[in-house]
Amino acid sequence: MKTATHALPNPCTSQILPPAANSPVSRRLPSSFELKQQRPLAPSLARQVEAQREAVRAILAGDDPRLLIVVGPCSLHERESALEYGERLAELGRELQGQMLLVMRAYVEKPRTTIGWKGLAYDPGLDGSDDLRAGLELSRQLMLDLLQLGLPLASELLQPLASGYFDDLLSWAAIGARTTESQIHREMASGLDFAIGFKNGTDGGVGVACDAMASAAHPHRHFGLDPLGHPALIETAGNRHTHLVLRGGHGGPNYDQQSVARVRDALAQANASPRLMVDCSHANSGKDPLRQPAVMAEVLRQRLAGDRSLVALMLESHLFSGKQTLGPDLRYGVSVTDGCLGWEATERLLRDSAAALRGKIHSPV
Repeated sequence: MKTATHALPNPCTSQILPPAANSPVSRRLPSSFELKQQRPLAPSLARQVEAQREAVRAILAGDDPRLLIVVGPCSLHERESALEYGERLAELGRELQGQMLLVMRAYVEKPRTTIGWKGLAYDPGLDGSDDLRAGLELSRQLMLDLLQLGLPLASELLQPLASGYFDDLLSWAAIGARTTESQIHREMASGLDFAIGFKNGTDGGVGVACDAMASAAHPHRHFGLDPLGHPALIETAGNRHTHLVLRGGHGGPNYDQQSVARVRDALAQANASPRLMVDCSHANSGKDPLRQPAVMAEVLRQRLAGDRSLVALMLESHLFSGKQTLGPDLRYGVSVTDGCLGWEATERLLRDSAAALRGKIHSPV
């Protein structure tokens, strides 16, 4: 008796049916390999990035007594103002390099609570046209141009599929409060060759971030894409260069001395890195960008009083203060996402902080 068999359709000869009316529409994008070939990282810049990554890792390990400052626009939304900001920051960074390492925020993806502009990589036209191909090309080229200024770069890794387009350009990256708990982001972080900061949860708790740090330090085998864009089994070695970013939570700020002490205890119990970054924005500033200097001043006070766990700070800063709504008449150098501190106030804050640190940098613990 014969058993009935059902032949699989031959993909070369089978009829391709049109998509159903409610099916998503897809448009093919270049693979990360293709974009890196089109806009390559020159060998000299690759050496620069590796040296900058090592400098960041040394600060986070406690081997370099300087302060790490990740500073820049909440999001990059156009080329000219980003480059002008970068030129100013690069010059200031060279002046203050004895006390702090300045790393520019080059954020081209933005998380949305509901809907809204998702960042330069998604919608470079700022008009809802969502030309991802142009956005990826523009974002990578802009990062390359910022590297040419001598700047280390930082970004938030929001969409794991997008990280491969920029992972060779970054010296530091954040995993946001809403994605720190994500297994996919922890797997991605485990395969990256630079320091990763996991933000505390939106409730202010640090347990989720401690779990994320432990997971990212471990080798993984997971689903992903190879450089050519093909589905692949990805094997990672683990990333031990991770740390916690305090950004406050629903209950309020968590940069005060008592909160920092509690966090240090939690990290010790989890056998996690004791080194901390304080995000001076978000819940720590009550979402008021003009309060960021007060947050930084308090963190600096604790550091100068001997708290060696406080090794890094983050500031949202642009050429001009505040924020604006997307529209036809955008003001130059003003954020289109979260409000930012203006350049003059940023420069004054960093100079004053460097002056306070000068002569008081102790040997690392």
